[in-house]
Amino acid sequence: MKNIEDSRLKYKIVIADDHALVRGGLELVVKMAVPNTEIFQANSFDETINILNENFSIDLVLLDLMMPGMWKDSIQSITKQFPDVPIVIVSVKEDFESIHNSISLGASGFIPKTSAPEVTISAIQLVLAGGVYIPPHVLKPQTDTTELNEKSNDYNSINRLSKRQKQVLDLLSLGKSNQNIADDLGLTIPTIKMHVSAIFKKLNVKNRTEAVSIYSNLEKVSNLLS
Repeated sequence: MKNIEDSRLKYKIVIADDHALVRGGLELVVKMAVPNTEIFQANSFDETINILNENFSIDLVLLDLMMPGMWKDSIQSITKQFPDVPIVIVSVKEDFESIHNSISLGASGFIPKTSAPEVTISAIQLVLAGGVYIPPHVLKPQTDTTELNEKSNDYNSINRLSKRQKQVLDLLSLGKSNQNIADDLGLTIPTIKMHVSAIFKKLNVKNRTEAVSIYSNLEKVSNLLS
């Protein structure tokens, strides 16, 4: 992950919106957030995918929910094809359901188009640093900043796991042994041990109990939105 404070590093950011004025405005804000940035503009979902396919190491996609070609699984489609590229939704919608669904489908943030430039700048910087941005107005009143940061970090860690590693972690949470997991997934015990070690490393934990604790208590960031 790049250090956003290092001005020598050049970021590649896609701005996907079907309105040229919005794209232009977002480009100005992005360059305030991260001055050394190469901007790619797309006016449809298909063009967004083409840019991602043709350009190596895109660091962030700012995606409009209402763009031509968008469908209910568009976010998930991008996260599956490009799992290392964070997506931030930028939308006129700012209702609970739209935000909750976007985060649940794999978006790393949701910025309402009514947001002030300074809020948008902070959100972009947060996501580029590995965090998750959720508009404060949809969080539970009792959720404080510390809890949000902890949950965001846990979500980000879980999101870095591969599909197979998530399957293994899910079975670990059920208290199954390596042998049981190997039988359930049709894999060998050494392969399961390899996945478990990778899970520990990505979650920054030392044992199964800690890994399962993160997994069981997290329910992604949805706990903050319910």
